[in-house]
Amino acid sequence: MNQFRLLHFFQPRYREVMDANAPDVVAALVDAGALVVNPLRDAPASVTGGFREGDECHDAITARRPVAEAAIARVAAATDNLEVRRGVGVVGLLTRDPTAAGVPHVVGVRTDGGEDVLADVVVDSAGRRSTLPTWLTDIGAQPPVEERADCGFVYYGRHFRSNDGSVPMAFGPFLQEYGTVSVLTLPADNGTWGVGLVASAKDKAMRSLKNLDVWTNVISSMPLCAHWLDAEPIDDRVAVMAKIEDRHRSFVLDGDPVATGVVALADSWACTNPSVGRGISIGTIHAVGLRDLLHEMPADPVALQQQWYDMTMATAEPWYRSTLAFDEGRLAEVDALLEGRPLEPTPGFEIGKALGAAAGKDPEILRALLDVVNVLALPDEVLGRPGVFERVVELGGGWRDEQLPGPSRDELVALVS
Repeated sequence: MNQFRLLHFFQPRYREVMDANAPDVVAALVDAGALVVNPLRDAPASVTGGFREGDECHDAITARRPVAEAAIARVAAATDNLEVRRGVGVVGLLTRDPTAAGVPHVVGVRTDGGEDVLADVVVDSAGRRSTLPTWLTDIGAQPPVEERADCGFVYYGRHFRSNDGSVPMAFGPFLQEYGTVSVLTLPADNGTWGVGLVASAKDKAMRSLKNLDVWTNVISSMPLCAHWLDAEPIDDRVAVMAKIEDRHRSFVLDGDPVATGVVALADSWACTNPSVGRGISIGTIHAVGLRDLLHEMPADPVALQQQWYDMTMATAEPWYRSTLAFDEGRLAEVDALLEGRPLEPTPGFEIGKALGAAAGKDPEILRALLDVVNVLALPDEVLGRPGVFERVVELGGGWRDEQLPGPSRDELVALVS
Protein backbone atom coordinates (compact mmCIF):
# COMPACT_ATOMS: atom_id res chain seq x y z
CA MET A 1 0.00 0.00 0.00
CA ASN A 2 1.54 3.30 -1.17
CA GLN A 3 0.28 5.35 1.75
CA PHE A 4 2.01 2.95 4.13
CA ARG A 5 5.35 4.02 2.64
CA LEU A 6 4.62 7.75 2.35
CA LEU A 7 4.95 10.48 4.95
CA HIS A 8 2.79 10.24 8.04
CA PHE A 9 1.82 12.59 10.87
CA PHE A 10 -0.53 12.59 13.87
CA GLN A 11 -2.04 16.01 14.52
CA PRO A 12 -2.40 17.14 18.17
CA ARG A 13 -6.13 16.31 18.19
CA TYR A 14 -5.22 12.63 17.84
CA ARG A 15 -2.85 12.85 20.80
CA GLU A 16 -5.50 14.70 22.82
CA VAL A 17 -8.13 12.02 22.12
CA MET A 18 -5.69 9.21 22.91
CA ASP A 19 -4.59 10.87 26.16
CA ALA A 20 -8.21 11.03 27.28
CA ASN A 21 -9.39 7.64 26.03
CA ALA A 22 -6.45 5.30 25.36
CA PRO A 23 -3.33 6.54 27.18
CA ASP A 24 -1.67 3.15 26.68
CA VAL A 25 -1.45 4.02 22.98
CA VAL A 26 0.48 7.22 23.70
CA ALA A 27 2.82 5.35 26.03
CA ALA A 28 3.41 2.66 23.39
CA LEU A 29 4.22 5.26 20.76
CA VAL A 30 6.71 6.96 23.07
CA ASP A 31 8.30 3.60 23.88
CA ALA A 32 8.64 2.97 20.14
CA GLY A 33 10.57 6.23 19.73
CA ALA A 34 7.77 8.52 18.56
CA LEU A 35 8.67 12.19 18.67
CA VAL A 36 6.67 14.85 20.51
CA VAL A 37 6.72 18.16 18.63
CA ASN A 38 5.09 21.51 19.32
CA PRO A 39 5.79 24.60 17.17
CA LEU A 40 5.06 26.88 20.12
CA ARG A 41 7.83 25.16 22.08
CA ASP A 42 10.23 24.62 19.20
CA ALA A 43 10.00 27.91 17.26
CA PRO A 44 11.78 31.14 18.31
CA ALA A 45 10.09 33.19 21.03
CA SER A 46 10.17 36.17 18.68
CA VAL A 47 7.58 34.33 16.59
CA THR A 48 5.56 32.57 19.30
CA GLY A 49 5.71 35.15 22.08
CA GLY A 50 7.20 32.43 24.27
CA PHE A 51 5.72 29.14 25.46
CA ARG A 52 2.69 29.70 27.70
CA GLU A 53 0.45 27.73 29.98
CA GLY A 54 -2.05 25.90 27.80
CA ASP A 55 0.24 25.70 24.78
CA GLU A 56 0.79 22.01 25.49
CA CYS A 57 -2.52 21.38 23.70
CA HIS A 58 -0.47 21.73 20.51
CA ASP A 59 1.78 18.77 21.38
CA ALA A 60 1.77 16.24 18.54
CA ILE A 61 3.14 12.74 18.93
CA THR A 62 4.24 11.34 15.63
CA ALA A 63 6.00 8.45 13.94
CA ARG A 64 6.39 6.77 10.59
CA ARG A 65 3.31 4.75 9.77
CA PRO A 66 4.89 1.28 10.12
CA VAL A 67 6.31 2.22 13.55
CA ALA A 68 3.02 3.71 14.71
CA GLU A 69 0.92 0.79 13.49
CA ALA A 70 3.21 -1.73 15.18
CA ALA A 71 2.99 0.15 18.49
CA ILE A 72 -0.79 0.42 18.32
CA ALA A 73 -1.08 -3.26 17.34
CA ARG A 74 0.86 -4.24 20.47
CA VAL A 75 -1.61 -2.34 22.63
CA ALA A 76 -4.54 -3.97 20.85
CA ALA A 77 -3.03 -7.45 21.32
CA ALA A 78 -2.71 -6.84 25.08
CA THR A 79 -6.26 -5.49 25.49
CA ASP A 80 -8.75 -7.67 27.35
CA ASN A 81 -11.90 -8.73 25.48
CA LEU A 82 -10.42 -7.77 22.12
CA GLU A 83 -9.59 -10.47 19.59
CA VAL A 84 -7.53 -9.55 16.54
CA ARG A 85 -7.62 -12.05 13.66
CA ARG A 86 -4.80 -11.39 11.23
CA GLY A 87 -4.91 -12.78 7.74
CA VAL A 88 -8.69 -13.16 7.84
CA GLY A 89 -10.76 -11.30 5.28
CA VAL A 90 -14.46 -10.45 5.22
CA VAL A 91 -16.38 -11.28 2.05
CA GLY A 92 -19.92 -10.27 2.94
CA LEU A 93 -22.61 -9.44 5.46
CA LEU A 94 -25.01 -11.78 7.29
CA THR A 95 -28.64 -10.78 7.69
CA ARG A 96 -31.83 -11.83 9.45
CA ASP A 97 -35.38 -10.55 9.15
CA PRO A 98 -35.61 -6.92 8.01
CA THR A 99 -36.56 -4.28 10.56
CA ALA A 100 -40.04 -2.84 10.83
CA ALA A 101 -38.90 -0.16 8.40
CA GLY A 102 -38.34 -2.85 5.77
CA VAL A 103 -34.57 -2.36 5.47
CA PRO A 104 -32.04 -5.23 5.69
CA HIS A 105 -30.74 -5.94 9.18
CA VAL A 106 -27.09 -7.04 9.50
CA VAL A 107 -26.20 -9.51 12.25
CA GLY A 108 -22.59 -10.37 11.37
CA VAL A 109 -20.05 -11.08 8.65
CA ARG A 110 -18.82 -14.05 6.63
CA THR A 111 -15.05 -14.53 6.39
CA ASP A 112 -13.06 -15.67 3.39
CA GLY A 113 -12.59 -18.96 5.25
CA GLY A 114 -16.36 -19.54 5.26
CA GLU A 115 -16.87 -18.75 8.97
CA ASP A 116 -19.95 -16.83 10.09
CA VAL A 117 -19.16 -14.32 12.84
CA LEU A 118 -22.22 -12.88 14.58
CA ALA A 119 -22.29 -9.41 16.15
CA ASP A 120 -24.70 -6.96 17.76
CA VAL A 121 -23.24 -4.26 15.50
CA VAL A 122 -20.80 -4.59 12.59
CA VAL A 123 -18.33 -1.68 12.38
CA ASP A 124 -16.71 -1.20 8.99
CA SER A 125 -13.33 0.45 9.51
CA ALA A 126 -11.71 -0.89 6.34
CA GLY A 127 -10.60 2.57 5.26
CA ARG A 128 -10.84 4.46 2.01
CA ARG A 129 -10.84 1.22 -0.03
CA SER A 130 -13.81 -0.26 1.85
CA THR A 131 -16.20 -2.36 -0.24
CA LEU A 132 -19.14 -1.85 2.13
CA PRO A 133 -21.42 -0.40 -0.59
CA THR A 134 -21.03 -3.63 -2.60
CA TRP A 135 -21.75 -5.75 0.45
CA LEU A 136 -24.88 -3.69 1.11
CA THR A 137 -26.26 -4.08 -2.40
CA ASP A 138 -25.49 -7.81 -2.19
CA ILE A 139 -28.00 -8.11 0.69
CA GLY A 140 -30.64 -6.06 -1.13
CA ALA A 141 -29.96 -2.70 0.49
CA GLN A 142 -29.92 0.59 -1.35
CA PRO A 143 -26.37 1.77 -2.00
CA PRO A 144 -25.26 4.79 0.03
CA VAL A 145 -25.21 8.16 -1.66
CA GLU A 146 -21.58 8.70 -2.58
CA GLU A 147 -19.71 11.89 -3.45
CA ARG A 148 -16.41 11.00 -5.05
CA ALA A 149 -13.67 12.76 -6.98
CA ASP A 150 -9.92 12.45 -7.43
CA CYS A 151 -8.44 14.80 -4.82
CA GLY A 152 -6.22 16.11 -7.62
CA PHE A 153 -2.85 15.78 -5.87
CA VAL A 154 0.18 13.55 -6.44
CA TYR A 155 2.68 12.89 -3.64
CA TYR A 156 6.42 12.26 -3.96
CA GLY A 157 8.26 11.43 -0.73
CA ARG A 158 11.38 10.06 0.94
CA HIS A 159 12.53 9.40 4.52
CA PHE A 160 15.83 10.33 6.18
CA ARG A 161 17.69 9.53 9.40
CA SER A 162 20.18 11.55 11.44
CA ASN A 163 23.26 10.00 13.04
CA ASP A 164 22.54 11.48 16.47
CA GLY A 165 18.77 11.11 16.91
CA SER A 166 18.03 14.76 16.17
CA VAL A 167 15.69 16.17 13.53
CA PRO A 168 16.20 19.33 11.45
CA MET A 169 14.93 22.69 12.64
CA ALA A 170 11.71 23.79 10.95
CA PHE A 171 11.96 27.22 9.31
CA GLY A 172 8.22 27.48 8.84
CA PRO A 173 5.14 25.25 8.95
CA PHE A 174 5.36 21.55 8.17
CA LEU A 175 3.31 22.16 4.99
CA GLN A 176 4.68 25.02 2.89
CA GLU A 177 3.26 26.26 -0.41
CA TYR A 178 5.57 27.28 -3.25
CA GLY A 179 3.30 28.35 -6.07
CA THR A 180 2.24 25.24 -7.96
CA VAL A 181 3.84 22.76 -5.54
CA SER A 182 3.84 22.25 -1.78
CA VAL A 183 6.54 20.80 0.46
CA LEU A 184 6.01 18.60 3.51
CA THR A 185 8.75 18.26 6.14
CA LEU A 186 7.50 15.94 8.88
CA PRO A 187 9.43 14.79 11.96
CA ALA A 188 8.82 11.14 12.78
CA ASP A 189 10.49 8.73 15.24
CA ASN A 190 13.95 7.68 16.37
CA GLY A 191 15.71 10.54 14.61
CA THR A 192 13.86 10.06 11.32
CA TRP A 193 11.70 12.34 9.22
CA GLY A 194 9.94 12.55 5.88
CA VAL A 195 10.23 15.06 3.07
CA GLY A 196 7.55 15.23 0.40
CA LEU A 197 6.54 17.23 -2.64
CA VAL A 198 2.85 17.62 -3.51
CA ALA A 199 1.85 18.59 -7.05
CA SER A 200 -1.32 18.79 -9.07
CA ALA A 201 -2.21 15.67 -11.04
CA LYS A 202 -2.76 17.99 -14.00
CA ASP A 203 0.80 19.31 -13.84
CA LYS A 204 2.51 17.05 -16.38
CA ALA A 205 5.84 18.84 -15.98
CA MET A 206 6.05 17.68 -12.33
CA ARG A 207 5.69 13.99 -13.14
CA SER A 208 9.47 13.72 -13.41
CA LEU A 209 9.61 14.27 -9.63
CA LYS A 210 9.53 10.48 -9.40
CA ASN A 211 13.14 10.66 -10.57
CA LEU A 212 15.42 10.80 -7.52
CA ASP A 213 17.84 13.40 -8.90
CA VAL A 214 15.01 15.66 -10.06
CA TRP A 215 13.22 15.39 -6.70
CA THR A 216 16.45 16.19 -4.85
CA ASN A 217 17.21 19.19 -7.06
CA VAL A 218 13.77 20.68 -6.45
CA ILE A 219 13.94 20.34 -2.66
CA SER A 220 17.51 21.69 -2.69
CA SER A 221 16.29 24.84 -4.47
CA MET A 222 14.06 25.81 -1.54
CA PRO A 223 16.07 27.63 1.14
CA LEU A 224 13.68 26.88 4.01
CA CYS A 225 13.61 23.14 3.28
CA ALA A 226 16.92 22.16 1.67
CA HIS A 227 18.63 21.34 4.99
CA TRP A 228 16.14 18.50 5.58
CA LEU A 229 18.11 16.54 2.96
CA ASP A 230 21.39 16.73 4.90
CA ALA A 231 21.20 13.21 6.35
CA GLU A 232 21.21 9.54 5.49
CA PRO A 233 18.34 8.57 3.16
CA ILE A 234 16.30 5.60 4.35
CA ASP A 235 14.63 5.09 0.97
CA ASP A 236 16.62 4.36 -2.18
CA ARG A 237 13.92 5.85 -4.40
CA VAL A 238 11.05 8.32 -4.38
CA ALA A 239 7.75 6.84 -3.24
CA VAL A 240 4.81 8.06 -5.34
CA MET A 241 1.14 8.13 -4.43
CA ALA A 242 -1.56 9.21 -6.88
CA LYS A 243 -5.27 8.80 -7.59
CA ILE A 244 -6.26 9.41 -3.97
CA GLU A 245 -9.95 10.18 -3.77
CA ASP A 246 -11.98 12.65 -1.78
CA ARG A 247 -15.01 10.52 -0.94
CA HIS A 248 -18.09 10.86 1.25
CA ARG A 249 -20.83 8.29 1.86
CA SER A 250 -24.28 8.85 3.34
CA PHE A 251 -26.02 5.76 4.71
CA VAL A 252 -29.28 7.50 5.65
CA LEU A 253 -31.45 8.48 2.68
CA ASP A 254 -34.51 10.71 3.09
CA GLY A 255 -34.50 9.91 6.79
CA ASP A 256 -34.27 6.11 6.39
CA PRO A 257 -31.12 3.98 6.81
CA VAL A 258 -30.03 1.82 3.87
CA ALA A 259 -29.45 -0.99 6.39
CA THR A 260 -29.34 -1.51 10.15
CA GLY A 261 -26.81 -3.33 12.30
CA VAL A 262 -23.80 -1.98 10.38
CA VAL A 263 -22.02 1.38 10.60
CA ALA A 264 -19.18 2.92 8.58
CA LEU A 265 -16.39 4.47 10.63
CA ALA A 266 -13.71 7.04 9.78
CA ASP A 267 -12.27 6.69 6.25
CA SER A 268 -14.90 4.05 5.41
CA TRP A 269 -17.41 6.87 5.82
CA ALA A 270 -15.45 9.81 4.38
CA CYS A 271 -11.84 10.53 3.42
CA THR A 272 -9.86 13.45 2.02
CA ASN A 273 -6.47 14.54 0.75
CA PRO A 274 -3.87 13.27 3.26
CA SER A 275 -1.37 16.14 2.90
CA VAL A 276 -3.00 18.10 5.75
CA GLY A 277 -2.73 15.09 8.06
CA ARG A 278 -6.26 15.25 9.45
CA GLY A 279 -7.54 11.78 8.60
CA ILE A 280 -6.70 9.92 11.78
CA SER A 281 -7.76 12.85 13.98
CA ILE A 282 -11.17 12.99 12.30
CA GLY A 283 -11.33 9.21 12.57
CA THR A 284 -10.71 9.24 16.31
CA ILE A 285 -13.34 11.94 16.80
CA HIS A 286 -15.72 9.68 14.90
CA ALA A 287 -14.70 6.58 16.89
CA VAL A 288 -15.23 8.22 20.27
CA GLY A 289 -18.68 9.27 19.13
CA LEU A 290 -19.49 5.67 18.20
CA ARG A 291 -18.16 4.40 21.52
CA ASP A 292 -20.36 6.82 23.42
CA LEU A 293 -23.40 5.92 21.34
CA LEU A 294 -22.95 2.18 21.84
CA HIS A 295 -22.68 2.64 25.59
CA GLU A 296 -26.29 3.85 25.46
CA MET A 297 -27.29 1.63 22.54
CA PRO A 298 -30.99 1.95 21.75
CA ALA A 299 -33.01 -1.23 21.38
CA ASP A 300 -34.46 -0.07 18.07
CA PRO A 301 -31.86 -0.68 15.30
CA VAL A 302 -33.38 2.07 13.15
CA ALA A 303 -32.99 4.53 16.01
CA LEU A 304 -29.34 3.50 16.36
CA GLN A 305 -28.68 4.27 12.70
CA GLN A 306 -30.40 7.66 12.93
CA GLN A 307 -28.51 8.60 16.08
CA TRP A 308 -25.23 7.52 14.48
CA TYR A 309 -26.01 9.64 11.43
CA ASP A 310 -26.85 12.64 13.62
CA MET A 311 -23.68 12.22 15.68
CA THR A 312 -21.56 11.93 12.54
CA MET A 313 -23.07 15.12 11.14
CA ALA A 314 -22.44 16.97 14.40
CA THR A 315 -18.87 15.81 15.15
CA ALA A 316 -16.99 14.57 12.06
CA GLU A 317 -18.88 16.08 9.12
CA PRO A 318 -17.80 19.71 9.80
CA TRP A 319 -14.14 18.65 9.74
CA TYR A 320 -14.61 16.74 6.50
CA ARG A 321 -16.29 19.71 4.81
CA SER A 322 -13.63 22.13 6.08
CA THR A 323 -10.84 19.94 4.76
CA LEU A 324 -12.56 19.46 1.42
CA ALA A 325 -12.97 23.23 1.05
CA PHE A 326 -9.24 23.70 1.66
CA ASP A 327 -8.40 21.07 -0.97
CA GLU A 328 -10.70 22.64 -3.54
CA GLY A 329 -9.31 26.11 -2.83
CA ARG A 330 -5.70 24.99 -3.11
CA LEU A 331 -6.37 23.14 -6.39
CA ALA A 332 -8.12 26.20 -7.79
CA GLU A 333 -5.08 28.29 -6.81
CA VAL A 334 -2.70 25.86 -8.54
CA ASP A 335 -4.92 25.72 -11.64
CA ALA A 336 -4.91 29.51 -11.89
CA LEU A 337 -1.11 29.61 -11.64
CA LEU A 338 -0.72 26.89 -14.27
CA GLU A 339 -3.10 28.67 -16.62
CA GLY A 340 -1.61 32.11 -16.00
CA ARG A 341 -4.86 33.74 -14.86
CA PRO A 342 -5.87 35.58 -11.69
CA LEU A 343 -7.20 33.52 -8.81
CA GLU A 344 -10.80 34.16 -7.80
CA PRO A 345 -10.91 32.46 -4.40
CA THR A 346 -13.99 31.67 -2.37
CA PRO A 347 -14.42 33.90 0.71
CA GLY A 348 -13.50 30.95 2.94
CA PHE A 349 -10.26 30.22 1.09
CA GLU A 350 -9.39 33.94 1.00
CA ILE A 351 -9.69 34.32 4.77
CA GLY A 352 -7.83 31.05 5.28
CA LYS A 353 -4.88 32.35 3.27
CA ALA A 354 -5.00 35.61 5.20
CA LEU A 355 -5.00 33.66 8.48
CA GLY A 356 -1.84 31.87 7.39
CA ALA A 357 -0.14 35.10 6.37
CA ALA A 358 -1.09 36.88 9.61
CA ALA A 359 0.10 34.04 11.84
CA GLY A 360 3.75 34.94 11.43
CA LYS A 361 3.11 38.51 12.58
CA ASP A 362 1.05 38.02 15.73
CA PRO A 363 1.48 35.26 18.36
CA GLU A 364 -2.25 35.27 19.11
CA ILE A 365 -3.14 34.73 15.46
CA LEU A 366 -0.46 32.05 15.27
CA ARG A 367 -2.28 30.17 18.04
CA ALA A 368 -5.58 30.68 16.23
CA LEU A 369 -4.10 29.19 13.07
CA LEU A 370 -2.64 26.24 14.98
CA ASP A 371 -6.04 25.55 16.53
CA VAL A 372 -7.38 25.01 13.00
CA VAL A 373 -4.35 23.17 11.57
CA ASN A 374 -4.12 20.89 14.60
CA VAL A 375 -7.83 19.94 14.41
CA LEU A 376 -8.62 21.59 17.73
CA ALA A 377 -11.12 24.22 16.54
CA LEU A 378 -12.99 24.76 13.28
CA PRO A 379 -12.27 27.91 11.22
CA ASP A 380 -15.63 29.52 11.98
CA GLU A 381 -15.06 29.06 15.71
CA VAL A 382 -11.59 30.58 15.55
CA LEU A 383 -12.60 33.51 13.36
CA GLY A 384 -15.58 34.17 15.61
CA ARG A 385 -13.38 34.92 18.61
CA PRO A 386 -13.31 38.60 19.61
CA GLY A 387 -11.01 40.62 17.37
CA VAL A 388 -9.53 37.66 15.46
CA PHE A 389 -11.24 38.25 12.11
CA GLU A 390 -10.37 41.94 12.13
CA ARG A 391 -6.73 41.23 13.05
CA VAL A 392 -6.45 38.60 10.32
CA VAL A 393 -7.75 41.00 7.68
CA GLU A 394 -5.41 43.73 8.91
CA LEU A 395 -2.25 41.62 8.98
CA GLY A 396 -2.95 39.02 6.32
CA GLY A 397 -4.90 40.90 3.66
CA GLY A 398 -1.80 41.19 1.48
CA TRP A 399 -1.13 37.45 1.34
CA ARG A 400 -0.93 37.44 -2.47
CA ASP A 401 2.23 39.51 -2.31
CA GLU A 402 3.89 37.37 0.37
CA GLN A 403 5.68 34.39 -1.13
CA LEU A 404 8.17 32.00 0.43
CA PRO A 405 11.70 32.11 -1.03
CA GLY A 406 12.07 29.51 -3.72
CA PRO A 407 12.06 28.92 -7.46
CA SER A 408 9.64 30.70 -9.76
CA ARG A 409 7.38 28.58 -11.96
CA ASP A 410 9.80 28.92 -14.88
CA GLU A 411 12.74 27.96 -12.66
CA LEU A 412 10.79 25.02 -11.28
CA VAL A 413 10.01 23.74 -14.76
CA ALA A 414 13.68 24.07 -15.71
CA LEU A 415 14.65 22.02 -12.66
CA VAL A 416 12.36 19.14 -13.58
CA SER A 417 13.10 19.18 -17.33
